[in-house]
Amino acid sequence: MRILGVDPGSLVTGYGVVDQVGGRLALVDQGCIRMRRGDLLPARLETIFHSLGEVIGRHAPSAVAIETPFSGLNPRSLIQLSQARGVILLAAHTAGIEVFEYSPRTVKSAVAGYGAAEKNQVAKMVRMLLPGCSDLMLASDAADALAVAICHASSYRLAEKIRIAK
Repeated sequence: MRILGVDPGSLVTGYGVVDQVGGRLALVDQGCIRMRRGDLLPARLETIFHSLGEVIGRHAPSAVAIETPFSGLNPRSLIQLSQARGVILLAAHTAGIEVFEYSPRTVKSAVAGYGAAEKNQVAKMVRMLLPGCSDLMLASDAADALAVAICHASSYRLAEKIRIAK
């Protein structure tokens, strides 16, 4: 299964593509979609939509996993983040890919074993869990996106085992 993990943002959206074969994970691609700070929100949303569409077209994921916003943001940031998430959901839906959503706590717990783990702990675990990732320059947004993909791989595998057992 190929998973596209996305860490949404209205200025920087991280993405990470991971292959899961059996119990093994492999890094396929990672990076950030960066918008110019001075651009109006509609132009930034368009950049996210088209850039993510290119990533989807290049890697053909079978699932998109996205992090849900956490409520500690100020209202303006939360609205802009929600709009960015909407564009990401639209890009996945347009491509016919199922979307799975995970809270930041769930992602941190799945990757680092602790729901309140710090960003650097999550990034360190991502490097440990993905072969070939340890020597890469990894932006924090890309590391977060890879963590979301890893979380989905773990959650999906468990759900499949439960489904088969029933």
